[in-house]
Amino acid sequence: MPKPTTVAVYLRVSTADQSHDSQRSEVIAWLERQAIDPARVAWYVDTESGRVASRKELDRLKTDVEGRQVKTVVVYKLDRLARDMLDGMELVGTWCKAGVRVASVTQPIDLSGTVGRVIAAVLFGFAEIEWTDRKERQAAGIAVAKSRGVYKGAKPGYRKAKPARAAALRAQGLTVPEISAALEVSERTAARYLAAPAD
Repeated sequence: MPKPTTVAVYLRVSTADQSHDSQRSEVIAWLERQAIDPARVAWYVDTESGRVASRKELDRLKTDVEGRQVKTVVVYKLDRLARDMLDGMELVGTWCKAGVRVASVTQPIDLSGTVGRVIAAVLFGFAEIEWTDRKERQAAGIAVAKSRGVYKGAKPGYRKAKPARAAALRAQGLTVPEISAALEVSERTAARYLAAPAD
């Protein structure tokens, strides 16, 4: 019979140009404060949008929880599990009902039982609102850029946002928010691209 993992950590970023490092360091610090050895924890790491319900590592975590291998799930933030309110509520609700503790490092909250399910519902609701608002701001930024005639869209065959592309858009007169919308990355990532030295 497999040995119980007890504590599992789930990390997620949305795109390949983002790093899990900041989430990992925050979680490790939290684990150490809880006197939990990070080396003895099971790590589940996805690079996928939170709007996608089926993710390889999340699915593996679900299987391990169902198999009673996991007693505590630790996340950097609750919306790492899901950005859709109903999916998130169902997932956390199922875990809480099964007696699994869900801990969010940066919120910070501990979810268990009925109260935990109620708190999770509220937080997932806010996460979905935030996601929708961001998409609306991105769409508005692209619309403004197009109206100014400075946004031409990605070139055929272009797949990844790169510093050179960000610099080219900047040269066309786009602002950082408009560049982040055009490249479908966060404003912080867009600013990092612009600060990167030219090849």
